[in-house]
Amino acid sequence: MDKFDAMRAFVAVVDAGSFVGAAERLQISKAVVSRLVAELEENLGVRLLHRTTRKLSLTPEGDTFVGRCRSVLFELQEAEDDVSHRSAQARGLLRVNVPVSYGLSHLAALWPGFMQEHPEVTLDVTLSDRVVDLVEEGYDMAVRIGKLESSTLVSRRLSRTRMVLCASPGYVRANPGPNIPGDLVHHRILAYSLLSSGDQWFFTSSTDAKQQVSVRIAPVMRTNNGDTCRAAALQDQGIVLQPDFLIGEDIKAGRLVELMPDWRAGELGIFAVYPSRRYLSAKVRLLVEYLAERLHPSI
Repeated sequence: MDKFDAMRAFVAVVDAGSFVGAAERLQISKAVVSRLVAELEENLGVRLLHRTTRKLSLTPEGDTFVGRCRSVLFELQEAEDDVSHRSAQARGLLRVNVPVSYGLSHLAALWPGFMQEHPEVTLDVTLSDRVVDLVEEGYDMAVRIGKLESSTLVSRRLSRTRMVLCASPGYVRANPGPNIPGDLVHHRILAYSLLSSGDQWFFTSSTDAKQQVSVRIAPVMRTNNGDTCRAAALQDQGIVLQPDFLIGEDIKAGRLVELMPDWRAGELGIFAVYPSRRYLSAKVRLLVEYLAERLHPSI
């Protein structure tokens, strides 16, 4: 038994949720995946997976071991990349996690170009607004939007986005204002539930940066998806605070109207993040450079 192959098979089963899915990811047969995992369990002397006809789940030992496997496989891939990719073309599986709305509106059109430039790289792109653990969940890198907390991750800014308070013309006609942040308590608010500040919204005067105000909102709707906020706002249901990459075209077209122009809700950075390691694999480095060139970090 090749332990690395067995560990890859085990991690693939966990990620895919099935032996069939793991076989498709690894491009081997289901029987081979089953054999590798069984041999790994026999070698370790413990059961790693609970198997039923409906689903698979990790045993406590499996839950501990899968994290170690990811770390070992990451180090192995990194070592191989460092040795073989210095002068060669990047290749291999590249797992990337990106936010849903930004991933659809700005990144989806970029993946084909990267694939064309680097045909030996296999992209596995997951769209999720949840902050994933890159190492534990086996991602090579992620794109994140916000103010990054200090962490062991390395980051590079790709671009930035301005937060905009806005509503539809129909809502504004029926509900004049707001003129100042405090007026928001009298309005219908459609809130993005994953906003880092929660229900506390912060504004800075556009004429005096020292003048900062916060207001606690009482939303009539919360959602973990910005497109859902946007859709409700377009139907005259309330006020949203959303990034300009999502609602910028609506404002240009007059479908949404920016509110309180004398107050700014700030900017958020758009970053590529990846584990802090001594050696950065060629495939990750090339993807970061590719995205940085096309997303214009200086704007």
